[in-house]
Amino acid sequence: MKAEMVQRFLEQVITEKEPIREIRIRIGKPVFVLDSEGEKILNFDEKRGNPELLRIEDEKENSGIENGSMADSELIRALMEIFARHSLYAYEREISQGFLTIRGGHRIGITGKAVVESGHVKTVRDISSLNIRIAHEIKGCAKSVLPHLLSGEEFLDTLVISPPGAGKTTLLRDLIRELSSGGSWGSGKNVSVVDERSEIAACFGGVPQCDLGPRTDVMDGCPKAVGMLMMLRSMAPQVLAVDEAGGEEEIRAMKYAMKCGCRILATVHGADMEDIMKRPAWRDIVGEKIFSRYVVLTGVPTPGTVAEIYDESVCQCREKSTCEDRYAAAAFSYRSQLRMTGKWENEKI
Repeated sequence: MKAEMVQRFLEQVITEKEPIREIRIRIGKPVFVLDSEGEKILNFDEKRGNPELLRIEDEKENSGIENGSMADSELIRALMEIFARHSLYAYEREISQGFLTIRGGHRIGITGKAVVESGHVKTVRDISSLNIRIAHEIKGCAKSVLPHLLSGEEFLDTLVISPPGAGKTTLLRDLIRELSSGGSWGSGKNVSVVDERSEIAACFGGVPQCDLGPRTDVMDGCPKAVGMLMMLRSMAPQVLAVDEAGGEEEIRAMKYAMKCGCRILATVHGADMEDIMKRPAWRDIVGEKIFSRYVVLTGVPTPGTVAEIYDESVCQCREKSTCEDRYAAAAFSYRSQLRMTGKWENEKI
C-alpha cells in the first residue's frame, strides 16, 4: 500500500511538474522530501489514499518529523521492483554503481550491502536507503549562458563545474539543445552525447525522452571513455558532450577528441575552481589550457545559479600569486546570477 502511494506521489510530482528535487527513503526513518521551500516529510494516510506532505516545524530541532510515516524494508523492496519494472537483474550493472535511472531521466541512488568480487562491486543487496532525484528539463535556461561560450559561431571547449544538486545536468542538457538547434548566434551543430548514466537524454528503448535538439545523437549506457571514441569514429560530431567526467581514461579521450577538431562540452563535480585544482589530473588540464571556458555553478540561493565564468587564462598568474589572486585576475569582468529561468544579471567586479 505504501509503495503504491509513493508511486502515485511520484507520478503526480513528475506530470504536474511540482518543484520537488529529491525524495529520501530510509528503513526505519521518515520519508524526507526536498522542494524549493526546504525539507518536508511524507505521511502515509491510508484513509485518504494519498500521502500527505507535511512541513517540518523546526529543522534544527527536528520538531515535527514524528508526524511522518516510517519507511520499512517492504516499501523499499516494492519500490525497487517498480523502478526496475520487475526485472532487477536487467539493472544489475547500474545497481553495482549505486544507482539506477528510470524513464524520464530520474535517478535512484541506493545504499545497502555491497557484494564485492575481485575488488569490484558486483551488486548491492539488502537495500536500506533510496534517494530519488527528480530530473527537470528546463528549456531556455542556457540561453543567456551560451553567448559567453562562443567565439563568433564557434563553440569553445567548455567545462561546467558544479557541486551535486546545483543544476549542472539541467544546464548541460539545455546547452546541448541550443547548440543542436542553432539560433540567432549561428547554425545548429552535430552534437554527440555519451550518456553513461542515462541522465542527460533519459533514453527509453533507445529513444531520448528529453529534447536535445534535431542534430543530436546519443550513445546511451556506454562508459564515457569508450563512448567518446565510438562517437568520433562513427558520427563525426562537431561537439561531444559528457556528464560527470573525471577518470584518467575519460580525460585522455577528451584530449584525443580535441586533437581531432571536435569541441568538448563536459561537466565535473566540484565546489569551485580551487576545488578542482586540488586534483592532479584537473590541475594539469587547467594548466595546459585544454578548456577555453569554465562555468562554475552554485546551489545558492537556488540550483542553477552561475557563480563565475573563467577563460583559459585562469592559469596565467604571477609566480607568487595566491589561488584567489589567480582566479580573480582570470575571471571575466562580471559575476553572474543565472537562475534556471534563463534570466541573466551582470554585476561589474
